[in-house]
Amino acid sequence: MPSISTTSLKLDARIKKRMQKLAEARSRSAHWLMREAIEQYVEREEKREALRQAALAAWADYRATGLHVTASEADEWLEKLEAGKDADAPKCRA
Repeated sequence: MPSISTTSLKLDARIKKRMQKLAEARSRSAHWLMREAIEQYVEREEKREALRQAALAAWADYRATGLHVTASEADEWLEKLEAGKDADAPKCRA
């Protein structure tokens, strides 16, 4: 079982009221809604950060090697994949 700890959270009165109203409409507790919202936010932001880190790594790799594909090569490859065709990624060039 995961470790659970208590965290306090200060909410604007309007948001708290909206949260309570939504919780009632969904037959859930406001606590459940807040936990769900935070979990979804953290998962989304972790994915964004992973994408950002991958982009930074790709940029650093490009700057170090100069290897790249052109936009038209990438577009052509992606069009094949979207059409359901099995296509190898274009070869990188310097």
